[in-house]
Amino acid sequence: MAHAEERERRPETKPPCRVVWLGRRDYQEAWKLQKEIAGERLAGELPDTLLLLEHPPTITLGRAADRTHLRASAAELERAGITVVESDRGGDVTYHGPGQLVGYPILNLREPPHTPDLHAYLRALEETLIRALAVFGVIAGRFPGYTGVWTRLDTPHPEKIAAIGIKSSRWITLHGFALNVCPDLSHFDRIVPCGIHEYGVTSLSRLLDRPVAMAEVLPSVEAAFLEVFGYAPSSPSLLLPLSRLPR
Repeated sequence: MAHAEERERRPETKPPCRVVWLGRRDYQEAWKLQKEIAGERLAGELPDTLLLLEHPPTITLGRAADRTHLRASAAELERAGITVVESDRGGDVTYHGPGQLVGYPILNLREPPHTPDLHAYLRALEETLIRALAVFGVIAGRFPGYTGVWTRLDTPHPEKIAAIGIKSSRWITLHGFALNVCPDLSHFDRIVPCGIHEYGVTSLSRLLDRPVAMAEVLPSVEAAFLEVFGYAPSSPSLLLPLSRLPR
């Protein structure tokens, strides 16, 4: 009986999650890496992993993309140094580029602390970014009828600060979120972001009216992600390049 009571009092051990900063990576390269890690996660060879990175200027077309939402011609995009990639994520057209923090969680939703529920997963990604932005005094939230994270919700003109597009195969997640920290927002003029004509996009830098370094944002996103998803708290040493992390 005493042993049973001791087990009941013992705090629940939270699972680990690797959080990896990749720096700036080509979209196709990062996509390939995601698929490799997803295979190892499915086989139980790796724990859940969050890849954090930036991309060079890239426009991606999701599975539901409407090509009329690509406003610029191929020649214009080439002159601007913007690559176009057809992706297998959900959603429409979006832009990635320097100054935007991209997160690719590669999680097994069939294992604790998760549940196999993609709607709950999307809401948890949104909650992660809402909490991370709150660290900077930015009030962000959900906008009914739209996925992602929005600001200026108390005005007639809400603005999107983070896009979300995911894929799940056998309950292993791929792709993820893109948080506008300090990107060149003029690049969004070349698309209809996420197919949304009515509302614009913004960035943390614009909202704070000052430059914001990626290094300022990484710790708050990491901490919020681990908290929302129920992982063991990370030490700063986990926010390291992939090559320096244990498998």
